[in-house]
Amino acid sequence: MFTLSEPSDREIAKYVSSQAKLPFSYAEAGATRSNLPSGYTLDHNRIQLGRGMEIYQRAVEALKQWRQFELGWVTLVPHGVKVETGAVVAVKARTGGVWSLNACRVVYVIDEAERFGFAYGTLPDHIERGEERFLIERQPNDDSVWYDILAFSRPRHALVKAGFPYARMLQKRFARDSMAVMKSVVKSA
Repeated sequence: MFTLSEPSDREIAKYVSSQAKLPFSYAEAGATRSNLPSGYTLDHNRIQLGRGMEIYQRAVEALKQWRQFELGWVTLVPHGVKVETGAVVAVKARTGGVWSLNACRVVYVIDEAERFGFAYGTLPDHIERGEERFLIERQPNDDSVWYDILAFSRPRHALVKAGFPYARMLQKRFARDSMAVMKSVVKSA
């Protein structure tokens, strides 16, 4: 959904509700867990956040609060949605003077002793088709803590198809900004 003005909370609630019962817009739901599908653009970005259990716990808490989306030009709405399988959210972004809402549903959650994360997949009104996984990992051998983003996508909306290089630039910007905000969040907590 594209608009010239920022969507209100009411408009966001209506939009998310309209997408909540719809199926994923791609057939490979859950593929970021194991085998990535062909025919998509693949992105994998990873950054070390620090070392130790305290950094790991801060990073997990930040992911549970969707802090990786607090980028200024991108945010996740509605606020306060719990990270759980089936949760429906929208990515709200402002680029090129236009606002957009893009609906996603949490496909799965990883909640292990040294790994926490989740993947969400696109719903029919999203401008892309695909899935993105956000993961925090603590390596037992050196106590390092990592933030990992893995995604596969392809354009769904005609504007994204026509402006594919610009869309790719925004995807790369999102990954770079998301990693920077996560690094900042765990250090300042």
